[in-house]
Amino acid sequence: MNLRHALLPLALALSLPAVADAAQRGFTVQDMAYMDRHSAPTLSPDGRVLVFAKRVVDKNTNKSSTSLWMRNLVTRDIRPPQQLTPEGWNVNSPAFSADGRSVYFMSAKSGSMQLYSMPVAGGEPKRLTDTVIDVDGYKLSPDGGSVALAFAVFPDCKGDLDCTKKKLDEADALKTTGKVFDRMFIRHWDTWNEGRLNRVFAAKLGGEGMIKTATLLSGDINGDIPSKPFGDLSDFAWSADGKQVAMSVRQANREEPWSTNFDIWLVNADGSGARNLTAKNPAWDAGPVFSADGKTLYYRAMARPGFEADRFALMAMDLASGASKEIASKWDASADGITLSADGKWLYTTAQELGRHPLFRVSLANGEVESVVKDGSVSSFDLAGDTLAFSRNSMKTGDVIATTSADGKGPLRAITPSAGEMLPDVAWGDYEQFNFIGWNNETVHGYVVKPWNYQPGKKYPVAFLIHGGPQGSFGDGWSYRWNPQTYAGQGYAVVMIDFHGSTGYGQAFTDAISQHWGDRPLEDLQKGW
Repeated sequence: MNLRHALLPLALALSLPAVADAAQRGFTVQDMAYMDRHSAPTLSPDGRVLVFAKRVVDKNTNKSSTSLWMRNLVTRDIRPPQQLTPEGWNVNSPAFSADGRSVYFMSAKSGSMQLYSMPVAGGEPKRLTDTVIDVDGYKLSPDGGSVALAFAVFPDCKGDLDCTKKKLDEADALKTTGKVFDRMFIRHWDTWNEGRLNRVFAAKLGGEGMIKTATLLSGDINGDIPSKPFGDLSDFAWSADGKQVAMSVRQANREEPWSTNFDIWLVNADGSGARNLTAKNPAWDAGPVFSADGKTLYYRAMARPGFEADRFALMAMDLASGASKEIASKWDASADGITLSADGKWLYTTAQELGRHPLFRVSLANGEVESVVKDGSVSSFDLAGDTLAFSRNSMKTGDVIATTSADGKGPLRAITPSAGEMLPDVAWGDYEQFNFIGWNNETVHGYVVKPWNYQPGKKYPVAFLIHGGPQGSFGDGWSYRWNPQTYAGQGYAVVMIDFHGSTGYGQAFTDAISQHWGDRPLEDLQKGW
């Protein structure tokens, strides 16, 4: 081969801009809509297998579908995750069986939302329920022998699902569309009140045929579980022996629209013996979780009635005496949930902190708090033995699922790609956090995002994004609603300020906006700008 002919292409390549650089562009709304999304990291009981959900969009039909994918965490090869659920299925809500051999999920493949399971080793999904109305959610008992099922039913139908189906069919057959409401809620966010309550039922697993009926557990409690419109079964818990359940419910009465008085009820697994465990607290009690020995109930509690932005404290109740105590009283943060470690020594929870949403663990012995996953925003996590799986996002990527050790100190192993890896031709706007002195000479934090094609010394238009709530935060996280990269991708700089009233800076900072919606936040926004 002629040496001159070999060197000429190399010289030309070095004289031209790199192809990747030439192809770089800003992030667009279309990118955001069509990107794959990964969620619901779920570990097998032994922590050896990870299952997660992957949502994709078909650009030709403009429709999305979600499938389950699996990764064996023991093998250290570079083999990518493998699809578990069959092609053409749209599924959600994965959970492992107690023995780790099967995965449960929900799907409307049959025409209505029902519960399915399939072997981890592969095979066809098996339909487990055949109810006349949709299954809205489920939670397996710890021993795997029973399942809690959520249905939206008419209260006077009690546990008769056929009765609710008949009423729905009759309503659909009416030629008139007018409705009479004698109390609020008439509409809650995007959900109309059609007279049904969300209620929890229980059924045995492993029997012959599909489940068609179930035992009503929350029949003696007049309220929605899960709560409307955004609740889920994190407000429902099985005891370790499967003999009792606990649930957080607000009474569905005329005071409901302005009440935050959710109480935790203890009910036998046959639906009998309902009793209110937190009647003494007129504020919000949420997220019950039983200890492994069944003697303690952990939950979250607010202190002020009627105030949705109060701090959620971590509580422990001795079920024998009914006495409760706060676990981490010195921690000025609002806990999002409760997950207990296998050894019963730690309580894991996420909480907002200084413009981020980290994962923490709290010692049940002394209430000391440790950071486990610090940067960005942890949206969900699962814990099995010494394995921690979590999904985390930032202002440069949607959720990336990763694994590490239970204390967060082990090697970090990414399972799914970041936005940058999925969109290699996109240049992202760099961002940084800043702070300044705002109202009352107190420190206020914010973020600035540079345009994707930022050049020092050049002027750029600015998008000034102001969060709502008003108790909320624009922090280091990914949003499919207010995404600063969609502005940066169009050549804008972006400024976001967590003014007084924002969450994640201590409860006093959040409370500062009450009765001061128009002055203190405005002063912060003016000074931060």
